[in-house]
Amino acid sequence: MSHSEANRVRIFDTTLRDGEQSPGASMTLEEKLQIARVLENMRVDVIEAGFAIASNGDFECVNRIAKEIKDSTVCSLARAALGDIDRAGEAIKPANSGRIHTFIATSPLHMKVKLQMEPEAVIEAIHASVSRACTFTNDVEWSAEDATRTEIDFLCRAVETAIKAGATTINLPDTVGYATPQEYMDMFKAVIERVPNSDKAIFSTHCHNDLGLAVANSLAGVAGGARQVECTINGIGERAGNAAMEEIVMALKVRGDALPYHTRIKTEEIMRASKLVSTVTGFTVQNNKAIVGANAFAHESGIHQDGVLKAAETYEIMTPESVGVTKSVLTMGKHSGRHAFADKLKDLGYELGDNAFQECFRRFKELGDRKKNIYDEDIIALVDDEVATWANRMQVISLNTYSSSNGEAVANLTMAIDGEKAKTVTYGSGPVDAAFNAIKDLIGMEPHLQLFQVHAVTQGTDAQAECTVRLEEGGRTVNGQGAHEDTVTAAARAYVSAVNKLLVKREKKAPDEAAKVVAAK
Repeated sequence: MSHSEANRVRIFDTTLRDGEQSPGASMTLEEKLQIARVLENMRVDVIEAGFAIASNGDFECVNRIAKEIKDSTVCSLARAALGDIDRAGEAIKPANSGRIHTFIATSPLHMKVKLQMEPEAVIEAIHASVSRACTFTNDVEWSAEDATRTEIDFLCRAVETAIKAGATTINLPDTVGYATPQEYMDMFKAVIERVPNSDKAIFSTHCHNDLGLAVANSLAGVAGGARQVECTINGIGERAGNAAMEEIVMALKVRGDALPYHTRIKTEEIMRASKLVSTVTGFTVQNNKAIVGANAFAHESGIHQDGVLKAAETYEIMTPESVGVTKSVLTMGKHSGRHAFADKLKDLGYELGDNAFQECFRRFKELGDRKKNIYDEDIIALVDDEVATWANRMQVISLNTYSSSNGEAVANLTMAIDGEKAKTVTYGSGPVDAAFNAIKDLIGMEPHLQLFQVHAVTQGTDAQAECTVRLEEGGRTVNGQGAHEDTVTAAARAYVSAVNKLLVKREKKAPDEAAKVVAAK
């Protein structure tokens, strides 16, 4: 192995699996496919597409992504159980390069309380489950869940067992975000040094951000010998989230002097991926978020502004262009034709099918009739909204509202529900309330509205609105997002987007954490 290859860090993106476990972050099949294509274009090494056993919908997502993605490895998660592994193997079967990622808990607390298994039984399950996975693919990853709270002697024995059984990647996750960087680095060094066959596998980090240390711990793991980092776009994930991919990648790129490692990520695609994941999940990126936040390259202080104007490197350690941040460019108007619009979409990194393109172009022309100046951000918001919703079971066709300060608001709504048109007229205390009441009237559902927020895509009173809606039903929480030049219509699209995700989530079953590990015997 060359020095360059030995120092290459593989990026394992789990936005579609661990990221989707964020409360409210359910994604549809089309949304997952869209994100997978962007990740492939970024040159992500491994895309963890889902948990195939979780539901038929999850299986279909993994399977479709495995069919479409050619340049990245497509991975499915599986517990150390026969059914999980067989289902994962079937899901990744069409992939050019497929991986099964199987795991079992190794800490005393998890083994006793969650698994209710003796350590010897866990060792047997590791060997049996990895061996089973190897019958489907020669690319098998094994994870020691709660590795950072596992006794080091037992962890070494478990890792040795997994590698002997055929695992080519060993993941030592900080499952509950408990570790400090020094501890995490020392764990990797100890395991790699003590396990006799450690040179036959690539070691991986997977850090959660409960103490805000996920990125620092991941980089410490790399310093300790790991050569794969598991992460998500925007750091999304359950609880406080995962290590943020964009922060890991840019830290390695900018600080090559202190961290002599590299990735193959096309960093200019980072902002595109960040915006897409934000739109799809409904999780707005905080303004002061590193790398991708709105303020990441903004300089408010007079001293900073003066320095940046004289020499950007005085306060900018990386250029905005290196992560795909571009200035707001006045693009086109209502007289621009299909060819010009197609060229602009290509410049922005979109490749749309004919139907999606035609619908986006129609909305672009409508936007041009209502909005004097159209910017790149307008087109990005419009296209992301359209592509994320065009295949949904329920869609807003038209919405007219009337309101005054003296009385009830009225909403006249037409929707498509499973291909059939449905209409209603309802009332509310304001136009948004009336619109939401109309949607509930047509869909026959009464989900609880937990969050409703609006922000403008660009400056000016004619700016498009992007709305986020969070709905809860029966303990399930989902986010929906919608964009439109009319704020009430954007709100309705966001609400319907969330409803579609509730329907997807109804089909999922949470894999039973305490399920007996009926490992292959």
